[in-house]
Amino acid sequence: MAEYEPAGQGPVDQPGPPDPPGPPVTVLIVDDHPVVRDGLRGMFASSPGFAVLGEAADGVEGVALAVRLDPDVVLMDLRMPGGGGVAAIGELARRAPRCKVLVLTTYDTDSDTLPAIEAGATGYLLKDTPREELFNAVRAAAEGRTVLSPAVASRLVSRVRSPGRQPLSGREREVLRLVAKGTSNREIAAVLFVSEATVKTHLTHIYGKLGVKDRAEAVAVAYERGILG
Repeated sequence: MAEYEPAGQGPVDQPGPPDPPGPPVTVLIVDDHPVVRDGLRGMFASSPGFAVLGEAADGVEGVALAVRLDPDVVLMDLRMPGGGGVAAIGELARRAPRCKVLVLTTYDTDSDTLPAIEAGATGYLLKDTPREELFNAVRAAAEGRTVLSPAVASRLVSRVRSPGRQPLSGREREVLRLVAKGTSNREIAAVLFVSEATVKTHLTHIYGKLGVKDRAEAVAVAYERGILG
């Protein structure tokens, strides 16, 4: 976890490009790979109009820094040991609602995109996004505008337009993950602190949304569509 002083405090040898009007967009970087953090920090620090306030290696550190530094935009990876991005996004929505979270990850499966958006992410980009597109996305996110990578947007549109492709709710995905582990209805009810009848209701909805008839087929289709990763 690291914090940085605002740029422009030291001597300047050569005049740089003129700063854009208005204050810079402040950014916090959350990613478990140091080389990724270094690259993003260097890229944003060298571009007028941005100020990198700090960086963190997991979601827990990221939430703590965001609450303290109050950045405009948090660039958030999703799969990080020690604290994942989805939980951090939900926590930021409660503790630092002014911060806009822009997911920047290598994963675009339904099991990654939907929970992140449901948790409150303002945007979702993949790490192969070109530099200028990333800059524009961060500016848009700072203004509260939704930003999606073309691949993610296409997947979401396909889901809406395709019969039988209604998204599963968060609870339905929890149930399905337990089903995939071979957990019985009674055991699922105990884990989720609900009745066995409620589990059966969730399964009925899951079957209908996936267009399947039983547990095995539901798990197979869920893996095929990337719902279970």
